[in-house]
Amino acid sequence: MTEPADSSPTLRDDDLVLEPTSGADDLHGFAVLHEGERIGTVALQSAQGKAGRRLGTMRWNLSSAPGAMVASRALRLAVGHAFDHLGWTRIEARVPADDALGQRAASIAGLRREGIARSPGGEPDLVLLGRIVDDPPAFSRDGFVAILNAGLPRKRVIGQGILRDRDGRVLLCELTYKREWDLPGGVVEVGESPATGLVRELEEELGVTVEVEGLVTMNWLPAWSRWDDACLFVFDLGVVDAELVEQMVLQRTEIAAVHWCDLDAVRERATLATTELLESLADAPLPAYREAPRQPDPVRDQAR
Repeated sequence: MTEPADSSPTLRDDDLVLEPTSGADDLHGFAVLHEGERIGTVALQSAQGKAGRRLGTMRWNLSSAPGAMVASRALRLAVGHAFDHLGWTRIEARVPADDALGQRAASIAGLRREGIARSPGGEPDLVLLGRIVDDPPAFSRDGFVAILNAGLPRKRVIGQGILRDRDGRVLLCELTYKREWDLPGGVVEVGESPATGLVRELEEELGVTVEVEGLVTMNWLPAWSRWDDACLFVFDLGVVDAELVEQMVLQRTEIAAVHWCDLDAVRERATLATTELLESLADAPLPAYREAPRQPDPVRDQAR
């Protein structure tokens, strides 16, 4: 059973003390003292969740002088109070994306990075961090791994395939959402291998099941035209009869048509990255890893 808001106790962790400064039905404020000196404040703002669940947000204004570890101890005391005393089941914080110290303190206190809330008018975006009541302890192995994993960078992974007919032509897809044609494939889902993702994409978009025969190359794609950079795994899908396209059932929301293309048609129709890849492959086998040359960026060039 939760206690009334005005009975918030003083919270202590050795030389760190959180003294209640305000109490209301939905707001709980604390002054933070380290070694007897006030270094800032922490506030908990509660809200009513679905099915009676209690949740809320945490914000703070702490001096950077003591460092992230002291700040994290203060936040950890507040998180414990929210769960144990106020009966919350979830707590979250929004920290400016340029506040590395604040993000680190929140992570050490046990909050996991969950996403980015965009801000208008040139203000810093906000990093959303959260913790739920049944998360493993922050300093346990499971808790540490979960927090670290949530904060690691994410990179797009794409799987594409080179499927040839018996005349050596390459299958390209005419797409509904861009002018240039491209190799069949798509973005790999979380927890899915690049090869498995490619097979799935062709089943979904072309209605055929292919067999991956091997890796042609892993092609790093630099950021381009509002797209972040990505790792593109290009696989060999072997040689088939040209008539295979007659059996394909296209996902019309994404694929307008498919075409067998020689290198001249590739140069005329394909994306710059695909053209560069296939031209290089025509000259010699590709290395296992390569970096695609930077292409003209219409968004960047227009901004200049």
